[in-house]
Amino acid sequence: MDIDAAEAGAAGARFRALVVDDEPPLVQVVSGYLAREGFDVVTAADGLSAVTAARQARPDVIVLDLMLPGVDGVEACRRIRTFSDAYIIMLTAKSDEVDKLVGLSVGADDYLTKPFSPRELVARVRAMLRRPRGAPQPGDAAVRRFGALEVDPGGREVRLGGRAVELTRTEFDLLDTLSARPRVAFTRRQLLEHVWGHDWYGDDHVIDVHVGNLRRKLGDDAVQPRYIRTVRGVGYRMGAG
Repeated sequence: MDIDAAEAGAAGARFRALVVDDEPPLVQVVSGYLAREGFDVVTAADGLSAVTAARQARPDVIVLDLMLPGVDGVEACRRIRTFSDAYIIMLTAKSDEVDKLVGLSVGADDYLTKPFSPRELVARVRAMLRRPRGAPQPGDAAVRRFGALEVDPGGREVRLGGRAVELTRTEFDLLDTLSARPRVAFTRRQLLEHVWGHDWYGDDHVIDVHVGNLRRKLGDDAVQPRYIRTVRGVGYRMGAG
């Protein structure tokens, strides 16, 4: 999947977006921008409806408000992640970092703080959908092993001690990038370019949050890591000390 939404629409392979917010004017504006970019757009106004719509519509990307009536955006995201690997952008009306981190910790890929520019939102969506999906490059298909951890780039599967580890798209892409070149220290900006693409712009801190999620799912310890190591003043790498 390496073409943008407009190109996909021209080719007949339209992307589908789900926009979830309880503010009708915002839903109308965001939906309008996405529709003009060639998306088929479905909407929901609360968390339960969002989960149902995500299951039925099978969207490629979900724009999900954090503060929703009934089931909030965090819980909706958690439930959606049990059956969907759609890209999820969380919207929050609060500038509090905790809100952003909580959204990412349950499987969101990115976040925007209200008020935001619809053009910026669309630009981030398009950058996400340009991230390549498909067969691994020649020479990259072999299963990579780090002690009890196995990373299978061809099958996009991760096993720890023989048991499958469920990762989001972004988490897998990040682990795939690190494991492809073990012992090479990547800066946060290099990881952003590898995983999010050269045209992505936003907070570099998103890398730290996703690395934290990866460590939690792999049972890794930031203080005494087995798999993902912090390189002080640089970024992250994989491999033994």
